[in-house]
Formats: sequence, structure tokens, C-alpha cells
Amino acid sequence: MENGYITGHLSRKAEDYLEAILNVILEKGYARTKDVAHELGISSSSVVEMFRKLDTMHLVCYRRYEGVTLLPEGRRIAEQIKYRHDTLKQFLLLIAVPEDIANADACFMEHELHPETVRRIHNFIDYMEENPSFCQQIQHHQDLSVR
Repeated sequence: MENGYITGHLSRKAEDYLEAILNVILEKGYARTKDVAHELGISSSSVVEMFRKLDTMHLVCYRRYEGVTLLPEGRRIAEQIKYRHDTLKQFLLLIAVPEDIANADACFMEHELHPETVRRIHNFIDYMEENPSFCQQIQHHQDLSVR
């Protein structure tokens, strides 16, 4: 997947909503307001407001009482954000960051890091997966430094 800058005109909040919609769709096959609200840990009324904004931007198709679907550009952006999040979380877990912290930090970093940095982190993770002994050495070093 190409990792260019996401859009430049979307807020972090809008990007987070698109990613949450994608996550719910991948889990359930569809996304309703309450499911996205649960994913983001916010109220359903806040979700409806953002669904309407994203609908006017032609990123989603929002139907009251039916939920939301991603339109092609919305899905592209959502997949890009999810790729960045998953890559960064995987890297943080690799260096022994606890999962809850890794997830929170990945949420922040996915919006801030340059695409080239994310690409190189992804390449590093691939290298680590191809060289498990090197990965074990890093994790062993992390265990020693915690003491």
C-alpha cells in the first residue's frame, strides 16, 4: 500500500472515525452508529454528527437507522490510517511496550509520522519477522533493562 500523506484536509478526529468505521465493518460486516460509538468510546449523538459531516464530504454514505458505509475515497483513507496504526502498534509491541500503551501511542503517532518513517518501520518489522533470533535478542535486552 502506498503511504502518502493521508489527505491534508481531514482532521485527526475525522480520520479516527473513518478508521473506527472500517474496524467495525471488518469485525461485523456493517457499521451502525452504536457500534462506532462503542469503538470510539463516545456517545451515539457525537457519532451521528460526524457521520453527517463525512457524508457531505462524500467519504461515507450515512442512512439514519441503517448505519454507515464507506465510499471508495473514505475506504482508501480508512485503510491507510489502519495500516499506519497497525504498523506502529506492531513496532511498539516488538520493543515490549505494553499493549494498552502501544495502542494509545499508535493512535497518536498514526497522524504525526511522515509516511517514509512508517514505511521504514514496516520494513524493519518485516526484517525482524524474517530474523527471529535478532528479534529475541532485542526482547531479551528489553527484559534486562526493565530490571
